[in-house]
Amino acid sequence: MRAWMGALLAAAVVALSGCGYNALQQQDEAVKAAWSEVVNQYQRRADLIPNLVNTVKGYAAQEQKVLIGVTEARAKANSIQVTPELLNDPQRFQQYQAAQGELTQALGRLMVVVENYPQLKSDQNFRDLQSQLEGTENRIAVSRNRYIQAVQGYNVQVRSFPSNLTAKLFGFQVKPNFTVANEQQIAIAPTVSFDTSTPGAPAVPPAAGGAPADARQGQPATK
Repeated sequence: MRAWMGALLAAAVVALSGCGYNALQQQDEAVKAAWSEVVNQYQRRADLIPNLVNTVKGYAAQEQKVLIGVTEARAKANSIQVTPELLNDPQRFQQYQAAQGELTQALGRLMVVVENYPQLKSDQNFRDLQSQLEGTENRIAVSRNRYIQAVQGYNVQVRSFPSNLTAKLFGFQVKPNFTVANEQQIAIAPTVSFDTSTPGAPAVPPAAGGAPADARQGQPATK
């Protein structure tokens, strides 16, 4: 009887291995590990932002709209709870991806504003933070690419025969992957403008004596 049970167990192990069960397990763990690195880099970026915002505020406190936008985008991205279940929920995954995308855009707007403040650009603390942020963005790109590749391999395994039968039997499902939210939008070069005036607002009259206004649009004339 024991020999019979042992033979059945051995046969079951061979059958599961042949049907891709072990490969599914390995690739599922690879996806989780790759995702952990993505989250780690996103968190590293989030940790840099408060110091970056405070440094910019020291030179450009009047840029409240941009500074608040970065802070709010960071808060929104951090408000989404990252759990293992998120990898199997396309809707939540898309929400997380969108929130991180909004934070990336907010940081981009902040860097455009920085161009108006030469003293800020020369500040050593800001340059160090900018360097760290650029390095983190590169790490995010690398980790996202590794995650994309890990998910691709896993999803192929889940959908291929005969491992798809094993996947269905044990509840392995196709995982969502990073996508471009708007492919047409990223194909268009962004418009860089330093005009912060309100649309439709009356033009600022020239200073007394015909002195020209400040060269920067949207800024009051310097005395």
